[in-house]
Amino acid sequence: MRFDIITIFPEIFESYFSKGILEKALKKGLFEINIHNLRDYAQDKHHQVDDRPFGGSKGMVFKPEPVFLAVEAVKKEKDALICLLSPKGKCFDSKMAERFSECSQIILICGRYEGVDERVAQNLATDEISIGDFVLTGGELAAMVIVDSVSRFFPGVVGRSESVKQDSFSSGLLDYPQFTRPRSFRGFKVPEVLFSGNHEKIERWRRKKALEKTMDLRPDLLKGLELSEQDKALIEELRNEMKGGNNESH
Repeated sequence: MRFDIITIFPEIFESYFSKGILEKALKKGLFEINIHNLRDYAQDKHHQVDDRPFGGSKGMVFKPEPVFLAVEAVKKEKDALICLLSPKGKCFDSKMAERFSECSQIILICGRYEGVDERVAQNLATDEISIGDFVLTGGELAAMVIVDSVSRFFPGVVGRSESVKQDSFSSGLLDYPQFTRPRSFRGFKVPEVLFSGNHEKIERWRRKKALEKTMDLRPDLLKGLELSEQDKALIEELRNEMKGGNNESH
């Protein structure tokens, strides 16, 4: 598996990919990351990659020529994903990350300025992707997010593969709360159920808290989610507790 990132600021990626889990995974050869300077594919002596938009507007737009040439030069796999990073794109999520992890090559085009000539999205990119409903100064941060998220699904990148399955969104819900030592901190105590030794009771508590957190912070995730009978019963419990003002954590 390889990532190829096309950008006008290749030096931005140096620090992030040389630390932590990603650094170890790259050293082990679990996947590879190649950074390409878009200016190397410009056709003029000034290495210009942008120009003013037709129709009159503020700002500059990436020209199609250098982007097409860059992608054509770095594309090694026939079925490579070519992703244009843009606030207009489809919102990136965990399911997309897992699907991307099954690809042999992902090319990430980092936009800048007022955007990229639309012919790139229409005639070159296989996917147009956004990491959220907000605007960044460029696609470089989005590229880091995608590499980080997708690489977690590669065998060996995360120490315990089962922890990836337990992450937020893997089940369609936000993750349940986690606690560690000390048992009591400034009067804030860890829920007693976690010391009960009753694994069935602990799992029920965790599922209930995951449902509660999702209902509170991301109720949209529950729409269309297939809930078990136990989930429905837990949601009913939570609603009754809310009505009664019962906010106990155990």
